[in-house]
Amino acid sequence: MARKDRVPNPPKRSQGPQRRTSTTDPAAAAKRRQTLFLIGAGAIVVAVAVLGFVLLSGGDENASAALEEAGCTVQSFPAVANKADHSDVPTIGTKPKTWNSSPPTSGPHWGVPAVWDFYDTPVPLVQTVHNLEHGGVVIHYGPDVPDAEVQELREFWIDDPSGLVVAPLAANKANITLSAWTVPDNVVGTADRGRGWLATCTRFDEDAFSAFVEEHRYKGPERLDPASLTPGS
Repeated sequence: MARKDRVPNPPKRSQGPQRRTSTTDPAAAAKRRQTLFLIGAGAIVVAVAVLGFVLLSGGDENASAALEEAGCTVQSFPAVANKADHSDVPTIGTKPKTWNSSPPTSGPHWGVPAVWDFYDTPVPLVQTVHNLEHGGVVIHYGPDVPDAEVQELREFWIDDPSGLVVAPLAANKANITLSAWTVPDNVVGTADRGRGWLATCTRFDEDAFSAFVEEHRYKGPERLDPASLTPGS
């Protein structure tokens, strides 16, 4: 009898994972791209804002850190509004009731600022506030500050006198104070009057005082040419 050939079994179907196929929706893809773009743009905006804050605030923090390390107390006050014509102080001996710090760091003042100089006698505060408005820094030393430190102050002024008024102030007693009145560059000439700054120190420290001056000088609400803030002017 002839041998019948064996019919081979059909191949088994693979049970492995199958590749999923789908069609691409152009509208959905475009929407996903737009969402990713908005997320990326938002992240960039946040990064820029954080960087800007750090750059803008870093100076004040550095100056404050140097002063605090030297044993000084640093305070900041919202600026007190004053009339644009400077006629709100009737006499050079007037003490405005609206000043919010002692010594004052902003607000009403006499129409003529003090001459930029180092003084051995008191200067009316209504004048020195006007110096602050022009971007100057005012340093007051009390009667109980040692003569040797007053001499250091004098040498500090001589080394870099532009925009500085240094004068005695009885109320300071054994302390030395540094005052400034600043506004951001982008609000100069607007209704925003900025802030007043006051550092109260028990001793002279060249590095700390330099940090305060560097941070606040020439940044008043009225920006004068630094050339007009030289000694004797």
